[in-house]
Amino acid sequence: MPSSPSVNRSGRGTNSPSRRGPVLIDTHIHLDAAEFDRDRDLLLDQARNAGVGAFVVPAVDRASFARVALLGSRHADVYPALGIHPLYAGGADPSDLGQLESALESVRPLAVGEIGLDHYVEDVDRERQSFFFIEQLRLAQRHDLPVILHVRKAQDAVLKELRRHPVRGGIAHAFNGSRQQADAFIALGFKLGFGGAMSFEGSQRIRRLARELPLETIVLETDAPDMAPAWGQGERNLPQNIAEYARILADLRAQPVELIVRATSANARQALPGLAERLPSR
Repeated sequence: MPSSPSVNRSGRGTNSPSRRGPVLIDTHIHLDAAEFDRDRDLLLDQARNAGVGAFVVPAVDRASFARVALLGSRHADVYPALGIHPLYAGGADPSDLGQLESALESVRPLAVGEIGLDHYVEDVDRERQSFFFIEQLRLAQRHDLPVILHVRKAQDAVLKELRRHPVRGGIAHAFNGSRQQADAFIALGFKLGFGGAMSFEGSQRIRRLARELPLETIVLETDAPDMAPAWGQGERNLPQNIAEYARILADLRAQPVELIVRATSANARQALPGLAERLPSR
């Protein structure tokens, strides 16, 4: 097996791939989060040394549009997406959609995101979530952008709206649905995001999907600082962990890790055409 672009489970980089080889793409990471304020640049460098060549950073509300855009302007390998997260819809105002459209025009993000529906959290206004989700799908249509989806216990509801308001595909982040639902997202032009959940041996459905889905449908993500892996429970998730996720996916599929890196990065470029334009393939 080719040398693995991975980190060991203590978080220290090991066996990083050649900079001439394929680079990892983290398709979902919240680098603007306050948890990274004290050492953001150091963590970015550690991830780069582990083989990461691009970080896709989705906004979650109006207040984060500027933060995400600023990170993109400061780091050539950080690529913003802009949207209103369903769990932030309760505090959002319809006027935020106008601010989002203005930001889409000025920032040129890779996608509209993170948007979607969350039916896992109780005591949320689902009607308000749906309003913001549909309006953001319309913005994605108008600006011909893919979307980055938050889908938690709401796969069928999200699929229903995607069929009503078709967009140019994108990524279903942290996918945790059935194989039938996976196939439905794929048929609509979406890639499926896999990350730290694969590290838990008890996550049998996710690990089975990661093993059995066509490789051309999978992208990698951390969702850092959230969704910490099995070896980092109770701690913040780190950007460099995506290198270990590539190794885990390679182990699950019994495929060389270099193939996993190359394929998942190509899939990310396909899902997010703006990334293909700005990040040379290698």
